[in-house]
Formats: sequence, C-alpha cells, structure tokens
Amino acid sequence: MSGKFLLDTNITIALFGKDSSVLDRLQEAESVFVPSIVLGELFFGAYKSTHVEENVERVNEFAIANAVISCDTATARHYGQIKSGLRTKGRPIPEK
Repeated sequence: MSGKFLLDTNITIALFGKDSSVLDRLQEAESVFVPSIVLGELFFGAYKSTHVEENVERVNEFAIANAVISCDTATARHYGQIKSGLRTKGRPIPEK
C-alpha cells in the first residue's frame, strides 16, 4: 500500500466515531486526502444534527487538518476508473 489515503464519507464518519480499525489503518498514512464532496456531505449532516455548532466546528477542524481536493475532470476520470475496477472485482460501490 502506498501510504496515501483518500477518505470517503463513511470512513470519515467512522473516524469521527473513533472506530479502532479506521484509526489503526490511518496510522499507516503518509498522506490523507478528503474530497470536497465528502466535506459537503459532512456539513450537510452537521447542519441537520441536534448539535449544529459543535458538529460544524468538528468538520471545519477536520478540513483544516487534512488535504482537501476539489473535483475536476481528472477527479471524475479517476472515480470512473476506480468504480469500474471495483465492479469488475465484484466489489461495486453501493448505489442509493
């Protein structure tokens, strides 16, 4: 493994919940990246929660502490490649 991690929303929520398996894995990280879309989903969850200010602050602190990447054509291309590869391996990204 390269030591570079791109976090999705579910993993980030598990990280916020102090999931030991996620924490253990991220200790190996050389770099952690968070897509701006994930931050949008986290902010959405924070704003609909019962502890809005506390949760918004938590997302802000998380964003400051990690490299946030924006979505562009290259990001979309990588997403398509990863999603296709996972589907081929029989491990598709769940659709809602």
